[in-house]
Amino acid sequence: MRKRFFCRRALAKIRGVCYNYCIMKRILTDVHTYTTFSPDGRDSIEDMLSCAHAMGVKYYGISEHFDFDVLVNNIQVFDHPYRHTDSAAYFSKARQMQTQYAGKMCVLVGGEYGYTDTAEAHGMYQKHYDTYRPDFVVNSLHNLINGDYCRGKPFKKPDGSYRDKEEVYGEYFDLVLRSTQVEYPWDILGHVSYCTRYAPYEDRRARWVDYADAIDAILKEVIARDKILEVNSSNKQGVSLMLPDTDILERYFELGGRKISFASDAHFISRICEHRDEIADILKAIGFEYITVPRCGEHIKVEI
Repeated sequence: MRKRFFCRRALAKIRGVCYNYCIMKRILTDVHTYTTFSPDGRDSIEDMLSCAHAMGVKYYGISEHFDFDVLVNNIQVFDHPYRHTDSAAYFSKARQMQTQYAGKMCVLVGGEYGYTDTAEAHGMYQKHYDTYRPDFVVNSLHNLINGDYCRGKPFKKPDGSYRDKEEVYGEYFDLVLRSTQVEYPWDILGHVSYCTRYAPYEDRRARWVDYADAIDAILKEVIARDKILEVNSSNKQGVSLMLPDTDILERYFELGGRKISFASDAHFISRICEHRDEIADILKAIGFEYITVPRCGEHIKVEI
């Protein structure tokens, strides 16, 4: 009962937002969200889709976690045993919901593949893709061998003191570059600069000018491989409004990159399309004209 009450309140709020969006005649997309199928999702697939539809979202992508990096490297993410996404149950239910919303909202049934250098995980991602054929894949980096950035371990030396920022960020960008070169399929490069969300440094920003060569290499790979760079509005620590930051997006545009996706990274209904308007204004100021939505190999252009 409590959950239903919360959802009704959220829906009422969202319908008001939806009215404003309709006035502005903007097509809403949000292609990086979760449900309770993922270990950290808080709301059901039914509630997430219902709220997105009430907001007027046209393209809505579910990207449940498939963390074979965690599995093969035995990484501790939470203080309790990690509950991996049940792939068969998720794809079965999500495909049903996709059919249910056909003609009303384009539901994209996708997944997020967590990168690791470990070859065993690469084979598992390829097998997973071949088995379930997700509509899109978000390629993301969350972990080093010793743990997730969100738990702080990648920032620490064995004695517990903090590593130099330049070393940690340089290592992070090197790993992101390698993630763009994997053989298993992916469509979107997710939340570049993820490590800055949880960094312990006084100045947490990862500025393009400080890591220009490494970041340029990543952006050039995205462009050369005809992939999509994600603009992610979930920056929990408030370092900037989005990941990656404006200077990196400006450099991507300067290099010729035009394909970007919008992602709230929502794990619960009240965060769907969060900060979409503010980010849209920033993207237009840079020069971007459209959002790119991946669907089964097709790239759909949606005007910002």
